[in-house]
Amino acid sequence: MKRRLLLDAGNSSLKWAVLEDGRWCAQGRCDYADLSAVQAQLTPGMACFIASVASPAQERELAAWLDAAGMVPVWLEAEAAFADVSNGYLNSRQLGVDRWMGLIAARQRTREAVLVVSAGTAMTVDALSAGGAFLGGIIVAGAGLMRQALLQGTAGVAEIAGQSQIFPRCTADAVESGIVAALCGAIRWQHVRLAESAGTAPRCLLTGGDAGLLLPHVGLSAEGVPALVLEGIDCVARERMS
Repeated sequence: MKRRLLLDAGNSSLKWAVLEDGRWCAQGRCDYADLSAVQAQLTPGMACFIASVASPAQERELAAWLDAAGMVPVWLEAEAAFADVSNGYLNSRQLGVDRWMGLIAARQRTREAVLVVSAGTAMTVDALSAGGAFLGGIIVAGAGLMRQALLQGTAGVAEIAGQSQIFPRCTADAVESGIVAALCGAIRWQHVRLAESAGTAPRCLLTGGDAGLLLPHVGLSAEGVPALVLEGIDCVARERMS
């Protein structure tokens, strides 16, 4: 199959992968200010598929860069359905395309009910039934936004890195512990709700830049899948290119 570039364009960084004949040849993560690692992977006639939740300015810069490289990308959107995954959002296109790609990838990994957690600038927690129906999900501020809110909204919190503790005894640890507790609490809350709906404990997949922060504390049999969105993009790319 034709060599292809997959781009997961987030709010703060760009995840990318290059695939050929079903093989993941290279992948990485970079800032929008330095796309040299991706540039080094480009070849003539390469296909490109993008799932973007980046800002309009970032998207314009990315589009201009791809145009200068002679590439015509396919900008993906959430749809009403893909294969046996159905989108239960009231307006299917309003669902973030990164969330949709994550759901598609989760369905490829399991036919069980599964909770798909993406811990990035914002954290999303999405429920997928054993039948492939996206039931809905929640969005909360991610760890970075929570820290920023506390720094800007309170006088007694300094910009000092803390560690998550059971009983924090300094302000920095108290802040970090509170952030982790809030995010893990949101995951556990949705896990209980999906278990009630499914009649069994669902799988739980974590992706995003802060997945590593949460995995040791979430208290579930959760699995970290760093490239989950890219896996979903690849599913769609293979269907479009077949």
